[in-house]
Amino acid sequence: MGFDVGFVPYNPDGWGPPEAAAAPLSLGGGSSSVPFAPFSRSDKLGRIADWTRNPPGPAAFAAARDAVFDFAGLEDSIGLASADDSSFRLVDGKPPPRHPRFGPRWRFQQRPQLPQRRDEEVEARRREAEKERARRDRHWQQNRRTHHQFNRGGPSSSSAKPSVDIQPEWSVKEQIPFSSFSKLSFAVADQPEDLLVCGAVEFYDRTYDRVTPRAERRLERFKSRNFFKVTTTDDPVIRRLAENDTATIFATDTILAALMCAPRSIQSWDIVIQRVGNKLFFDKRDGSQLDLLTVNETAQEPLPEAKEDINSVHSLAVEATYVNQNFSQQVLLRNGEKVTFDEPNPFATEGEEAASVAYRYRRWKLDDETSLVARCEVHAVNIDSRGERQFLTLNALNEFDPKVTGVDWRKKLETQRGAVLATELKNNANKLARWTAQALLAGADMMKLGYVSRLHPRDHYNHSILSVIGYKPRDFAAQINLNSANMWGIVKSIVDVCMKLEEGKYVLVKDPVKPQVRLYEVPNDAFENDYVEEPLPEEEQVRPFSEDVDAAAQEMDAAAEAEATGTTAAAEGDAEKSGDTAAV
Repeated sequence: MGFDVGFVPYNPDGWGPPEAAAAPLSLGGGSSSVPFAPFSRSDKLGRIADWTRNPPGPAAFAAARDAVFDFAGLEDSIGLASADDSSFRLVDGKPPPRHPRFGPRWRFQQRPQLPQRRDEEVEARRREAEKERARRDRHWQQNRRTHHQFNRGGPSSSSAKPSVDIQPEWSVKEQIPFSSFSKLSFAVADQPEDLLVCGAVEFYDRTYDRVTPRAERRLERFKSRNFFKVTTTDDPVIRRLAENDTATIFATDTILAALMCAPRSIQSWDIVIQRVGNKLFFDKRDGSQLDLLTVNETAQEPLPEAKEDINSVHSLAVEATYVNQNFSQQVLLRNGEKVTFDEPNPFATEGEEAASVAYRYRRWKLDDETSLVARCEVHAVNIDSRGERQFLTLNALNEFDPKVTGVDWRKKLETQRGAVLATELKNNANKLARWTAQALLAGADMMKLGYVSRLHPRDHYNHSILSVIGYKPRDFAAQINLNSANMWGIVKSIVDVCMKLEEGKYVLVKDPVKPQVRLYEVPNDAFENDYVEEPLPEEEQVRPFSEDVDAAAQEMDAAAEAEATGTTAAAEGDAEKSGDTAAV
């Protein structure tokens, strides 16, 4: 059986079909039922041939041989094509998209990044995490302060002892919870009046404002300068003012700051109150807890209690006190130029070198019948850009081990100073609040905070000044949420309670576990044996950092002083050279 290709027209004039119409192409033995018409690719076509038609029998096979090309039912063929088109789907030759493996951000993380860009993003995320952690810590401190004691110490909190031994014969007169202090508010109507200013202060050295961790300065020790921690009733100036009936209440800035910031305190402290006639005297015991600076008092992790440990509560308190005293004298211009006031230092004897400090005896009028006189301290003076004199207070924060706080000052002070301050506000909220309250009471124009760190975490005798930052007391008080009206409200409430008592001696004790204070009535001769009239022999005195100082320690001390002296001389030489260069 052959296959007839049909008639193929020939075009002698060129390529393509001839212009004359050719005979229709016939397939299948000359069948003319196959339509032929030009079409485009967008035209829909029906079936060309349907080989699925099965003839009913052999007899009908010959008749149905050409039926596969029979398009007489063209409309049916087109309908079937439309039905087929409805079920037709275009197959996409492109590969299917890859779904993200771990969320929508995965594909962006798959892009190759430069190491510097990746480090910046990690640092940014870490800073955001620190900010969020600091925010949670502030929220926790504000809303759960009353439960802080029970969460921080566990067994050590229950074994905490009060700052003074409570005797059985003492009777409790008042018990005041700290929750009642938060609702108090009292506004002092008039500005305080300066009754007298005593002592002499030196000028602040502005070069310390440019100290950085990369250009740190060794902390010097000032053994020849004397620091006085005299209580209220031992102050000759206050005695003189009391005899002249200048006021009805007498105190010091240290005692008032402890009362004003009492809700922020965790450790126990005590204040002796004496009612003499219509006058009140707020005193502190000799060697009281108020003479030492606390370290990590409000931190979540408690410090060890063993005194032989250099990182214990007592050892760090002694270290912080000496660091604070030495810092307040090192950042001054020791060129002999001082600013003197009405009277000399009332506690220094003739020929004795006193530390740079001025005592401002200021009076506040609480109401028509009650006025308060307090002895306030300023440590230095400065001349501002307008040529006016400013009073400064100088205090130092000390870092003992970066692993405990989680923030290394030498790495973070230059780049993340706010994070360092936030950590200190969390761990030392009470100490910073007291310093701010004392600056406000003294009328200081600026308070300087120094960041002092150990040269090595296990060396508690040698330190370096890493940075010095200045704040305005009112701005810093607003930053740490210290309300002046609330501070005076606490003082006024305690004064009102004490004014209702009979004449005698009382002691206000902060509970070592619970957030509250108790007022005890004590005998008139209480705490008399605690006062030390004469200094102890040198071999019996408690050393500031270690009890036994051997020859090796003395050699290390001498080497440290020689190195500090050499560093100071080199700095002065560089300053002279720079001054000569500028003059040229």
